Amino acid sequence: MLLRPVRDALGMERGIEDLRWLFIVTAVVTLAVNPLFGWLVSRLRRLQFIGATYGFFVLSLMGFWLLLMFAPGTVGQRSGQVFYVWLSVFNLFVTMVFWALLADRFTSDQGKRFFALISVGGTLGAILGPWLTAQLAKPLGTPNLLLVAGAFILLAIAAAWVLVRIAPDRKDAEANGLANETEHIGGSAWAGLRAVLQSRYLTGIAGYVLLMSLLATSIYFTRLQMVAAVSDNLDARAELLANIDMWTQVAVLFLQLTLTGKIIQRFGLGVALAILPVATALGFIGLAIFGSFIVLILLEATNRAVQRGITRPAREALFTVVSREEKYKAKAFIDTFMYRNGDLIGAQAGGVLQRLGLAMGGLLSMVLPLALTWAALALWLGRSQSHYAAQQAAKSSNGAQGSPDQTVAQDGQPNAVDNKPLHWSHQ
Repeated sequence: MLLRPVRDALGMERGIEDLRWLFIVTAVVTLAVNPLFGWLVSRLRRLQFIGATYGFFVLSLMGFWLLLMFAPGTVGQRSGQVFYVWLSVFNLFVTMVFWALLADRFTSDQGKRFFALISVGGTLGAILGPWLTAQLAKPLGTPNLLLVAGAFILLAIAAAWVLVRIAPDRKDAEANGLANETEHIGGSAWAGLRAVLQSRYLTGIAGYVLLMSLLATSIYFTRLQMVAAVSDNLDARAELLANIDMWTQVAVLFLQLTLTGKIIQRFGLGVALAILPVATALGFIGLAIFGSFIVLILLEATNRAVQRGITRPAREALFTVVSREEKYKAKAFIDTFMYRNGDLIGAQAGGVLQRLGLAMGGLLSMVLPLALTWAALALWLGRSQSHYAAQQAAKSSNGAQGSPDQTVAQDGQPNAVDNKPLHWSHQ
């Protein structure tokens, strides 16, 4: 979040339309990186591939910093575009790895109870990041912000090491399929893609992420167009975008501390996941009616607040009932490539509507049916997760009566809690 305002400001240097095409490049790069990450997961132990992933991004930040400090003459609009694409890939992978580790360390019930509270840490960082950017962009200069971000990533690696080294109770680990650090996940580099294609549950999560990203990107481009009209100065844009991010995160923090855990516990994951589609649809209706910059800021703030304060913890809890391989590989494919494809579709759809002169009316006609589909998918995912969580609880209570491979639900559904991938083809 410290670097996001810098990325957005640099990406706007050649105009909004050029920025739309950067989304295509980002989607292609994200797809290319997925098999590499899958290979790391297959070959290295958990802490090793986490350290390798985060370490690569720290070295990349150092490279960008050296370029900006010692060869500023070679820095232009093209290098700004490279940084935009790089950071767009970076911010998905570092977050995905974090949540994959949590899904691997916590059970379904623990995820529902604790993920909202753990998300508070991310929100505090998201508030501090834009605030630091707004405070340091002018006195330190944009290049030095890269070093600050790199230092925080190194601290995150240390925190991951601590989390991995804190071993759960042995009996609890065996009952819930929590593996120790010495085990390799194995499998192939493309196992994540195959798992998504073969499992309706994972396909449903992928569809949810795709729709979420698509509609969020529509809001994102509308905001960039209004910010571009306010100022054409790089530092001023970065400061304005940072302030918007900071106050949005304040709303996220409020939701996480007051409502998220209660909503998930009281109404389940399905309702928690369906809140965002409903809020997005209502926000677009309000924007179509009033059409002001203030309404847009409220729409984006509400969308982000619900997405990060309520939807994110609920969405991550969906992965607590799948196999270890799927928690890292399938999750990587969903949270990076599918997310960026939603960005790509949203960016291009908005551009097409604008060129056709349909503007907000056309956008609203696209948003409402998508939001309805999105909400229905959310409810189905919530019910499916509860089904697999019940299987997990049954296995935990009957673990002494048979091996994991012998634990099969009475309705013939696949057992999602052993170390085998969750495929509907097992029926």
